[in-house]
Amino acid sequence: MRSFLDVPPDTPFSLHNLPYGVFTRRGYADPRVGVAVGDQVLDLAVLAERGLLDLPELGGHRPFHADALNEVMALSGPARRALRARLQRLLRADEVALRDDAETRALALVPQTEVTLRLPARIGDYTDFYASRQHATNVGAMFRGRENALMPNWLHLPVGYHGRASSVVVSGTDVLRPCGQTRPDDAAPPVFGPTKQLDFELELGFYVGSGNRLGEPVPVAEAAEHLFGFCLVNDWSARDVQRWEYVPLGPFLAKNFATSVSPWVVPYEALAPFRVNGEPQRGDNPEPLPYLRQPEPRALDLTLEVYLETERMRDEGIAPHRIARTNARNLYWSPEQQLAHHTVNGCNTRPGDLLASGTISGETPDSYGSLLELTWRGERPLALPTGETRTFLQDGDRVVMTGWAEGEDEDGPYRVGLGEVEGAILPARSGG
Repeated sequence: MRSFLDVPPDTPFSLHNLPYGVFTRRGYADPRVGVAVGDQVLDLAVLAERGLLDLPELGGHRPFHADALNEVMALSGPARRALRARLQRLLRADEVALRDDAETRALALVPQTEVTLRLPARIGDYTDFYASRQHATNVGAMFRGRENALMPNWLHLPVGYHGRASSVVVSGTDVLRPCGQTRPDDAAPPVFGPTKQLDFELELGFYVGSGNRLGEPVPVAEAAEHLFGFCLVNDWSARDVQRWEYVPLGPFLAKNFATSVSPWVVPYEALAPFRVNGEPQRGDNPEPLPYLRQPEPRALDLTLEVYLETERMRDEGIAPHRIARTNARNLYWSPEQQLAHHTVNGCNTRPGDLLASGTISGETPDSYGSLLELTWRGERPLALPTGETRTFLQDGDRVVMTGWAEGEDEDGPYRVGLGEVEGAILPARSGG
C-alpha cells in the first residue's frame, strides 16, 4: 500500500496504521482530530469541510472539530472501518482526490513538528489489569516465594483494579515524585515522605469504543466491536508506598498520582494482522470458564522497549539507554478477555474509557517491564553507559517507551507503531 507522500518503510505511521490523535496547530486556536502518516498529521477537520469524508456510514456526523476522540470512538464498527478505509484510499499513490488538489493538501497536511498533541480522550474511567503471567510470577516470587507466586484466582480470571482517570496525562508531562506513608522498618511505626522506590510499568492500553449499557455484558466473541484502539501506558508506581498500603484493598496512593499515555491511538483494525497465539490457556493451565473462552488467537505480536535517560546522560550527550525489550504476546489474558470479564457482572463502559494490561514481562531478565523486576527489588542494580547505576528512578530521570509491529505487503516491509510515551521525574514538592 503505497502513498503519494514520502512514507519510509521504518516509520511507525504507515498507511497500514493511521493512528488517531487530537492536536492544535499554529494559526488555529481550536483543537482538532487528525491521523499520523509518516512525519505529518492529516487534519480530518479540513477533509470534512471539503467534503472528502462524506460517508453514508457516518450519517452526516463530522466529529473532527473536537478536543477529544470520544465521538470518533463512539462510532459503530462499520462506521469506523469505513472512515479508516476512506483515509487509506485518499492517501494512496493511485488516488487523485487529495494527491492532485494542492490547495487541500497544503491545508490538511501539517508537519508533526508544528503541532501540539493532546490527551486523546476524555477518560471517564480507567481500569488497570495484571495480565502478564511472568510479571505476576516475578512479583509473587519476590514477596511470597516461588511456590506461592501466583494467587489461586490468577489463572482463572483477569485480575484488575480501578485506577484514577483524573491523573492520566499525555506523554511529555513531567511527573512529580509522590509522597506517602512507608514502613522501611517493620519494627517501627510508618513514616511520611517522598517515595524512595519510584518505578515505571510498561503496559499496553486500549480504549473502549461504542461501550455497553448498564446490565448488559459484552460477550468475548463481540468484544472486538467495543474496542476502538491501542496506546502505550506507563503506570508509574511508588513501590515502597504500595508495599505498606496495598493490604487489603490494593494500590491507592502508590498509583493514582500519575499514569502516562501515548498521544496516538492505533486503530484496532491496524493490529488485526498481528494476532498470534499467546500462552495457551489449556494443557497444564486451567481452561477458562465459558464466558472467557476465545475461538481464535488474540495475543498481539508487538515489540515493546523501555529507554532510560539520566541528567548526566543528557549533559554528556549520551542517547537514552535501552533497559528492557519485551513483546505484548507475553500477555496471558487478551484485551477481549479483559473487557468481557470487566463487564460480565453488568458493569457499563463508555467511549473513551481506558483499560490497561498491567506490566508486560517476558521470561528473560532483560524483558522485564519494571525496575522492580529488572533490579529484582533493588538487589541487582542496572549499570548505565555513564557508570551510574539505578535500582529505582531518581529525580531528573526520563523514561521513554515505544512499540511497534512489523509486516510486509506487495510493496515491501512496513511498521505499525504506537509512537512513544515519555515522562521525566521532578523532585517532590517541598513540605511533602
